[in-house]
Amino acid sequence: MNPYARLVSLLDDGTPCCVLLVLSAEGSTPREAAVRAVVEVDGTIHGTIGGGTVEARAQAAAVEACRTGVPAVLDIELTGDAVGDAEPVCGGRMRVLVDPTAAKDRAAYARAAEALARRECGALITAIEAGDVARTRVRWAREEELSAVTEASEALVEPVVPDPRLIIAGGGHIGQALARQAALLGFEVLVVDDRSEFADAALYPAEATTICADTAETLRALPLAEDSYVVIVTRGHRHDQEALRACVQRPHAYLGMIGSRRKVALLRASLLQEGAATEEEFAAIHAPIGLDLGAETVPEIAASIAAQLVAVRRRGPAARGARDMRDR
Repeated sequence: MNPYARLVSLLDDGTPCCVLLVLSAEGSTPREAAVRAVVEVDGTIHGTIGGGTVEARAQAAAVEACRTGVPAVLDIELTGDAVGDAEPVCGGRMRVLVDPTAAKDRAAYARAAEALARRECGALITAIEAGDVARTRVRWAREEELSAVTEASEALVEPVVPDPRLIIAGGGHIGQALARQAALLGFEVLVVDDRSEFADAALYPAEATTICADTAETLRALPLAEDSYVVIVTRGHRHDQEALRACVQRPHAYLGMIGSRRKVALLRASLLQEGAATEEEFAAIHAPIGLDLGAETVPEIAASIAAQLVAVRRRGPAARGARDMRDR
């Protein structure tokens, strides 16, 4: 469940809860601005603002705010003098909103939840009015409305952006292991395989979607965008080539294919000869796939691919370094 949908669900159930929102983070901190979590009145937390002492302090403040109904802003210094101290020693500072009045802004949170479900972008604008008692208001803005920021003593524009979509072409052992790891890393996972036994939803995390259909045809029909990650790990050379042909000239953040350097060279020659890819387009493919971790087992190979996905997501498409991998 996306964080806004979870909050709306708690509000609709009448569960007393409090929003934690990182308003700013300077220096070395466990999380950045615009990270949020929700704390129930019994202390149960959904999401995280960084864990450790910072989160414990904010969590305790949230429980108290659920009781009083009064918002607060915590300024937390992470400047303890020694590792053994109770105070965090990261060296930065965080400003955290503790807001138990989210029910009044349910409509804005519901709009954000709906946008994520439709893979649309926008922002939540949280305005804070300082005074004897802090007051907050939250509104939703579509992507094209972001120039109109609410005037307030303090305001945070929180981007609402869907998780990147990972399309795994091939539901074999590596595809299954990668799906499990990628779901934990915050990817929206979609697995495509033309064999029903490998497209069985029971093999994958509950959050994953599976499609049992011709792999190449499905890839051609799927919308690809700048936040699309495609991993090709089908059961054979011909299927890999067809899947690669379906994606190589379309938008994507990442396109990777498993296989040996010899296999990659053969595919390159074939695609270039038939005009299905240019030299530049083929050079951008991550093949062989994954970072060179010395991986041998299926979980290790999946981990090397997952590591490369994270590297590309956080650092850009230059993240390479795979060693030669045997064909499956």
